[in-house]
Amino acid sequence: MGFTPKTPYLAVDGIIKLFDEKGNFKGIVLIERKNPPVGLALPGGFVEVGETVEEAVVREIKEEVNLDFEIERVLGVFSKPDRDPRFHVVSVVFVGRAKGWPKASSDAKEAKVYKLEEIPWEKLVFDHAEILRKFLGEI
Repeated sequence: MGFTPKTPYLAVDGIIKLFDEKGNFKGIVLIERKNPPVGLALPGGFVEVGETVEEAVVREIKEEVNLDFEIERVLGVFSKPDRDPRFHVVSVVFVGRAKGWPKASSDAKEAKVYKLEEIPWEKLVFDHAEILRKFLGEI
């Protein structure tokens, strides 16, 4: 048996700026998680072996909220060891856009669109409030 390193899990999250068919900004998409920790979160999940982080965020968003995510940029890499209560998870957070309306599936109990001034900060899990504050500080 060889050496098996213990490394953090790699995840992706997406800040989805949602637009209607006329190009009007409607808000961002948050999901209500089915699994612990329960609460509101950015759509996302774990990177699978053999895929890039870009492929992973597009796949996860399609699986969780049934939207086609168009990546615009990387917001940042979030890696505090205690950011996820389950285990050490490093997340690459992308900002992008989508059209249409989210429909929850996969790990999402519900998907909702929130206007930026109506984000329910107290319901956000993980470090997603910190992530969204960074996003809002840059727009």
